[in-house]
Amino acid sequence: MATVAIGEDGLARCSWAAGPEYVAYHDQEWGRPVRGDDPLFEKISLEAFQSGLSWITILRKRPAFRKAFKGFSIAKVAAFSGKDVDRLMADAGIVRNLAKIEATIANARVALDLDQPLTELLWSFAPPKRARRTEIPATTTESVAMAKALKKRGFRFVGPTTAYALMQATGMVDDHIKGCYIK
Repeated sequence: MATVAIGEDGLARCSWAAGPEYVAYHDQEWGRPVRGDDPLFEKISLEAFQSGLSWITILRKRPAFRKAFKGFSIAKVAAFSGKDVDRLMADAGIVRNLAKIEATIANARVALDLDQPLTELLWSFAPPKRARRTEIPATTTESVAMAKALKKRGFRFVGPTTAYALMQATGMVDDHIKGCYIK
């Protein structure tokens, strides 16, 4: 069962939000609606890079990721070449995983060729608002459907768990724990 924790400032937060980096992310970003193709491309890319790692690792490397991936501009990343892959693999500021780097570039190319905006596609899987809860799933029927639709279009590193983490991070679902001060 997920719980809240009282921070040094006296505020009740989702218990995972311990430490200053997590507090800032929790309070200012996580669960807030994100729209726009490039901002959502950044989120989906970072969630993919997080797979198998702790989120704090990605959060700490996010400025380097943004620089390395040209602000996660879909058009710019889609134009990356083999030289860019070599540059990224040599960049100690990011997670140097060849499969994830190549997937990010491939995903940008897929996003560029979608027959609808990425924002529209992703948000089409957002479930109706629901009451806050104390049990948070790793996947939902909506995240399974999102992952399936993305994979069908050619996206990589977007399984149901990654899709659900994306839904949480971008406010498609509100998974702040019951009792968390965030409204």
